[in-house]
Amino acid sequence: MAKLFVVGTPIGNLGDITFRAIETLKRVDFIAAEDTRHTLQLLNHFEIKKPLVSCRAQNEKFAADKIVSLLKEGHDVAYASDAGTPGVSDPGAVLVDVVREAGFEVVPIPGPAAFATLVSVAGTGGKTLIFEGFLSPKPGKRKSRVKELLSTGNAVVIYESPFRITKLLADIADIESNRRIVVGRELTKLHEEISSGTAAELYADYSSRQSIKGEFAVFISGVKNIKNSNESTDN
Repeated sequence: MAKLFVVGTPIGNLGDITFRAIETLKRVDFIAAEDTRHTLQLLNHFEIKKPLVSCRAQNEKFAADKIVSLLKEGHDVAYASDAGTPGVSDPGAVLVDVVREAGFEVVPIPGPAAFATLVSVAGTGGKTLIFEGFLSPKPGKRKSRVKELLSTGNAVVIYESPFRITKLLADIADIESNRRIVVGRELTKLHEEISSGTAAELYADYSSRQSIKGEFAVFISGVKNIKNSNESTDN
């Protein structure tokens, strides 16, 4: 029976793609993509030529039905979002539900994710990590949600755009100025930058910049994580 392969792709550096991902993309009959133009660049780099099917957030249910039709015809299909692992702040969840409901197997092909990349260098672990993804662009809703997340005492990872990163840091600093934060900008890309410090320090840094570009992942240390880390050191 045909299968859907959910393929993780690089978040920036093409060298991060796995051998298994390349083998899968070469082997399937069709490749569904969040943005066919973006995925085509990846495929061209690895000299892979396959028919492409658009499957973005705006047409995911319609595209999922089309992909099910391909599976029913016996065609294996791979799905790749623009960058990283599908379903993690990217389309993919609706597609997986529709395909599984139709009775076809869904196979994960693991790959990079910005939140895991940032956590690996954040330096403050803990048993509980909240992945929030993108917050509401509305100032009131954003700050209210930030306050809720900080109140849990757990570590949190948030994605943000260059247009709102300073506003996010301002919100965090206003609520808990001493909370430790790690900001990852353009992770794995040519201009990768990882900054750490208190919320107040990073807000001061970013608010003083003339120009801010790139994609952001923000790690907010949890007070529980810090406490547990200190207890482990004492023991």
